[in-house]
Amino acid sequence: MHTHRTETGAGSRSGRPEGLVVLGSTGSIGTQTLDVVRRHPERFRVVGLVAGTNDTLLYDQIREFRPDCVAMKDEASLQRLLLKLHALPEPRRPREIGFGFEAIARCAVHPEAVRVMSALVGFAGVRPTLAALQAGKTVLLANKETLVAAGSVVRAAEAAGGGRIVPVDSEHAAARIALRGQPPEAVLRLVLTASGGAFRHLDRAALADVTVRDALRHPTWRMGKKLTVDSATLMNKGLEVIEAHVLFGLPLERIDVVLHDESLVHAMVELKDGTFVAVLGPRDMRLPIQQALFDPESPPALGERLDLARIGALHFRPVDPARYPALGLAYAAARAGGTAPTVLSAANEVAVAAFLDGRLSFAAIEAVVEAVLAAHAPVPATDLETIEAADRWARERARAEVLARSG
Repeated sequence: MHTHRTETGAGSRSGRPEGLVVLGSTGSIGTQTLDVVRRHPERFRVVGLVAGTNDTLLYDQIREFRPDCVAMKDEASLQRLLLKLHALPEPRRPREIGFGFEAIARCAVHPEAVRVMSALVGFAGVRPTLAALQAGKTVLLANKETLVAAGSVVRAAEAAGGGRIVPVDSEHAAARIALRGQPPEAVLRLVLTASGGAFRHLDRAALADVTVRDALRHPTWRMGKKLTVDSATLMNKGLEVIEAHVLFGLPLERIDVVLHDESLVHAMVELKDGTFVAVLGPRDMRLPIQQALFDPESPPALGERLDLARIGALHFRPVDPARYPALGLAYAAARAGGTAPTVLSAANEVAVAAFLDGRLSFAAIEAVVEAVLAAHAPVPATDLETIEAADRWARERARAEVLARSG
């Protein structure tokens, strides 16, 4: 295990505010989580922070929140952080600082942590999320790839360890509210809404020349780069369909997606009696974050209230499968089952990273994912080793597909 211990640090917080670990503290969800925490210092105490490579922002967060445990993705990032931490007096430094999977997992199972915000991007969130659930923590899940790639293993860890998953995605948080109190036999279908992303008014042919800068101009949300690109391909909604299937136990054929320009209706449940239960809210991710932090209690008001009279109208459109093939790929992977969703998620991560690096065109993202899925023979995803092997295979195959298309 790669760790560095300082001489002193914060002591026991027994009887004090609820301990919180933030995995992905320097990302979009992580920074918004800490913004909510700032508003409730009497309720939450940050005991652990985990970040990728942004040592500058992490240092600022350490100065403000004084966590006991800190971890980063790699050694180079950690060394930069350690140089900055020399400026802090020892009592203000974390007791434990490390890098790599083991150090991240140690923060995720911090003994004083009650809740763990899981907001690391991609497959990197799987192991620490599993560790937190096995340790009986309440996991606030903002990393949709965790349930997509390792859903059966994650739910098994939740049951065995006594942990609990509370969804943070705005759609799943809304779906949870809409489904609350509804007997399964009364639910006809769950409807997730999608903005359509930065190119929602362009036809398929117009996507050939779009740029990274264009793709990152989301019309309604401010999110991390990968999620913003996934929104433009609608892969994010495909991953959310799989996540909803795992979270709520609904058959895939009873989970639908519609385009919704305003991004104010986050999810709807259609009941068998013909009525709909729709959950609306402002476009502010701090709302579902705060709901998860306070769950099962009702949190206090946050930000501006939704003014429907001022909005005036809401618009919905069907998804054209030819325009958004990524959604169909996600449904196909979910139906295939086993390791197919793992491969879908991994191939998409590689393809999106290649697009963001300028090595792949936007229109080729789905083609890479489709080719990798077509080459994969799914096997039962019964353990983490099998899932990780499928993830590694998919990444290698996807990198080869990217190289073939960039040459």
